[in-house]
Amino acid sequence: MEFKETINFFQDKFNSKDFIPLHAPVFNGNERAYVMDTLDSTFVSSVGAYVDKAEQMMAEISQTQKAVAVVNGTSGLQIAMQLAGVQRGDEVFTQALTFVATANAIHYTGAEPVFLDVDYDTMGLSPKAVSEFLEEFGEKRENSAYNKKTGRRIAACVPMHTFGFPVHLDALMAICSEWNIPIVEDAAESLGSYYKGKHTGSFGQLGVFSFNGNKIVTCGGGGMIVTQSEDLGKLGKHLTTTAKVPHPYEYVHDYVGYNFRMPNLNAALVCAQLEQLDTFVANKRTLAHDYAAFFSGQNIKFRTELEDTQANYWLMCVELENVEERNAFLKATNEAKTMTRPIWQLMYRLPMYQHCYRDAQKNAEFLEERIVNIPSSVRL
Repeated sequence: MEFKETINFFQDKFNSKDFIPLHAPVFNGNERAYVMDTLDSTFVSSVGAYVDKAEQMMAEISQTQKAVAVVNGTSGLQIAMQLAGVQRGDEVFTQALTFVATANAIHYTGAEPVFLDVDYDTMGLSPKAVSEFLEEFGEKRENSAYNKKTGRRIAACVPMHTFGFPVHLDALMAICSEWNIPIVEDAAESLGSYYKGKHTGSFGQLGVFSFNGNKIVTCGGGGMIVTQSEDLGKLGKHLTTTAKVPHPYEYVHDYVGYNFRMPNLNAALVCAQLEQLDTFVANKRTLAHDYAAFFSGQNIKFRTELEDTQANYWLMCVELENVEERNAFLKATNEAKTMTRPIWQLMYRLPMYQHCYRDAQKNAEFLEERIVNIPSSVRL
């Protein structure tokens, strides 16, 4: 079988000749105890001590001032863009090489995604691509940036830290600061990742994390908005809890709010998971080191972190020589019950986003044909 040595290596690392998943959750700490505590308390919905605890833990981990627990990362992105001031008819910079939730969250606000290229080394939004777009189409009016071709306001920039590899944040922040474009970090995949010693999600005006079932830390669903602004954090909490004004018994709502609350049951689970984050990251980084050594000198390139960054290696990935080799690798590994998956189809190939602006996408299209995720679970 082609790629037999690689498949044997996967089986050896995960000590299995049966099905090897891409990323399985690990419940090895206080998960059961905390969930049972929640059941005993009867506070299983959106009010409970574990919601508050999860928010406090995430603020500390992400090095931010305020964290807001939400039902999932996608809803968190939607609210974060609303908090950043994105309105119907605006444009929002993002990358086409991303999971569909990034583009969907922009669409939920009534804004239009503008798909710009990624950098080859980070697989995330390219500051150079952002700069080139603004040089060609950008126009400063008062305190905002506009697209002089469409007349629309450029309301935000949403980089996504692909597979936990941080984008070039310094350069991106400098460009967006010059043009007064707020950054909302899609940090869904990068819990436990650092750029120059600072946690991802803490650089932009807001950041958003996901606790989906396949993430490095999970509570089945769930997500978290983080920000350095106490005011934005308080408003985010208000909007995601139906915008209900505190009152002893009356139902008073002062905004169009959302029922995006994280239940206390999920919060209990994520608190136990967050307690193990450092262990999970260390375990995955050891696996990444082993992968790097194995693939060294082969025609398959293992993707590694850049200097001045620390990646969580959420989903590890390899780069094949071309699309034919990629397809052969996917076929051989999956037939051997070892789960591998191609990187996402570029957003502008999807029917609902085909009309959106995109630049040349040289790097994104190159990576789309070559990148494959490989088994990345924490090993017990």
